[in-house]
Amino acid sequence: MRFNLPTFLAAFGLAVTGLTITGTLASAFAPPLAAQVQLSGPSGNIGMPPVSGVLGDVRDRVSGTLDSLDARALDEARSLLRARERFLDWLVRRNRDTIERDGAGNLARRGELVAIALGDSARLALSGAGFTILSSERIEGLDIAVTRLAVPEGLELGEAQALASALVPNVEIAPDSLHFQAGVPAAASAAVQMAAQGAAANGTVVGMIDGAPGAAVPVEVERGFAAGAPMPSDHGTAVASLLRGEGVSRIKVADVYGRDPAGGNALAIARALGWLASSGADVITISLVGPRNALVERAVGAVRARGIVVVAAVGNDGPAAPPAFPASYDGVVAVTGADRRGRALIEAGRALHLDYAAPGERVFALDRRGTLKSWRGTSFATPLVAARIAAAMGRGGNWRARLDAEARDLGARGPDPVFGRGLVCEPCARKR
Repeated sequence: MRFNLPTFLAAFGLAVTGLTITGTLASAFAPPLAAQVQLSGPSGNIGMPPVSGVLGDVRDRVSGTLDSLDARALDEARSLLRARERFLDWLVRRNRDTIERDGAGNLARRGELVAIALGDSARLALSGAGFTILSSERIEGLDIAVTRLAVPEGLELGEAQALASALVPNVEIAPDSLHFQAGVPAAASAAVQMAAQGAAANGTVVGMIDGAPGAAVPVEVERGFAAGAPMPSDHGTAVASLLRGEGVSRIKVADVYGRDPAGGNALAIARALGWLASSGADVITISLVGPRNALVERAVGAVRARGIVVVAAVGNDGPAAPPAFPASYDGVVAVTGADRRGRALIEAGRALHLDYAAPGERVFALDRRGTLKSWRGTSFATPLVAARIAAAMGRGGNWRARLDAEARDLGARGPDPVFGRGLVCEPCARKR
């Protein structure tokens, strides 16, 4: 089955009036090509990010993203957001054996919780209540002890988390939350070879958590953290090709999707962070979004404590959406996207803080077959910022000062919640 947004909307009595699938709002809210659910083979997997709370007052949230916003556009945005929520329901129905909603309505691996630093007495308490220990490990490179728990039969995930937290209140217990890629292809052009065109990173190692790239984009090493991984994906290839196009020669890739319907989960991301940290990454770029998760937050903190810069996208849930993670974790460099006219993408999400904007519309990058395409979304702004940070590190000195000096102030004067500290890598998207 091949996913088609207008057809999907029509099934629910909705329409994309006045817009094509590559128009502004259709591109903005179309599902990202994530490896979450098998719709048209490994290359055509479609995933949707959590949108809990996204249907608030859209006008208030998006007023700063466009010069003008008419009622028709607002109605279409609301319709598309509602369709996304319905799509999430459909996604769960299609994958009942592997995915369910947690107590907050976000998607997670079915029937499992993760506990951090679970002691013997806590194990006994949970076992006595019907929880089963599935496995225990220490995350490579981060020394974080994690235990996977199977929830008692008959309990939904949210109920099980509430019970476990009540039984062992001093233990951090979380769902194995799913994270989703945040970008879509807009158009294709002829196949080309990518060449490094940005400022050289001078040996700075950039780690990437995503799907794996195709053969058209060589990387230093890749490792899988999901069933069937590493497996080439369009999204992962696009992100890697943007890094190479901006002069990053040392790229290490952690594929957290593979063929797993519950790929992009918290445990996979934590393992990926640990592996990249122990493999010498100086910068880690993450073009994924999900809910706040105790395990991922702990892993990000441990990585940052080693001096590694983590860069993450704010996602494409729109400015009315809840804050995106991992972009919202303390110290993470949060990145949004801007269009060719210097306006924030209408679909750009938000974070608890915002650092920089970068091109997020008509960003040219390769797909897994080596075809150059135009991409849209905060997913593709993020590696551009990561590459600029790597280049600044390669030159020595304070990378933040170098990026601030490069950034073009947009919106309100000085740092603001729409563009952060300004637009960086502005010419990057125009090179290809």
